[in-house]
Amino acid sequence: MITVVGVRFKKAGKIYYFDPDGMEIVEGDSVIVETARGVEFGHVIVGPKEVTEQEIIPPLKKVIRVATEEDHRIHQHNKEKAIDAFYICEDKIVEHGLEMRLVDVEYTFDNNKVIFYFTADGRVDFRELVKDLAAIFKTRIELRQIGVRDEAKMIGGLGPCGRVACCSTFLGEFDPVSIKMAKDQSLSLNPSKISGLCGRLMCCLKYESEVYEKLLEKIPPVGTIAITPEGTGTIVETYTLLEMAKVKVKLEDDTEDIFSYNLDDIQITDEIDPEYQKVIETESTKDTLEENEEDKD
Repeated sequence: MITVVGVRFKKAGKIYYFDPDGMEIVEGDSVIVETARGVEFGHVIVGPKEVTEQEIIPPLKKVIRVATEEDHRIHQHNKEKAIDAFYICEDKIVEHGLEMRLVDVEYTFDNNKVIFYFTADGRVDFRELVKDLAAIFKTRIELRQIGVRDEAKMIGGLGPCGRVACCSTFLGEFDPVSIKMAKDQSLSLNPSKISGLCGRLMCCLKYESEVYEKLLEKIPPVGTIAITPEGTGTIVETYTLLEMAKVKVKLEDDTEDIFSYNLDDIQITDEIDPEYQKVIETESTKDTLEENEEDKD
């Protein structure tokens, strides 16, 4: 087992493990560490804990030191410089007539590099822009193109639920989200209702997806023939979380009525009512086509 601390460099950013190197470090401390980008200022989100070698990505770098007052001052100064750099870069983008949108600017702690994050619909030739920025800032320049989900994470905002976007508050990484998750949860498939600030499917569709998947294994499809206390009938509607079904039953006097049952109170057969067979096949084909389209994306 290896002792590590979890460090985050941005709010709701990914957590990286570092070797505390025998220092007394607790959750909430600020630390100076060496990364692939250079020396960085980060915040300890996970206090010292033991992990297996499989949980780390070698080589495991060591914490250089717990941040001092001077380190905090430098970090704050870098953030102020990044604001100025943002407006300078925006002016240069307009000057060069580039089809790109600047999202954020970041200085490494040692001022060895300035990173400009931007979005664009396609590839952008920013070679001349980099030359201009390098001449102005006298340091290494990196322009990094990001996706719409990363843009929403950096900018933040209120989601359709009225709360601050999950990605900008606590989601360290993005999980894959599919339209099937919305269908499993019986949500409206209107894109405006299931899309987040980024225009992609909302991340929160993933939160309860596993629960619905397990429950749906027990839920028979609409059209299944079931044996109920009132007689044999056809399932016309189901309630996943309640584990209930509405069954249209043909009564002894040749009339039909709809009853609600817990799934444990009825016997599900393997038969499908012929009236629903085509509907089930159509839905199955549609799901397959949509999943293939998502794979292409």
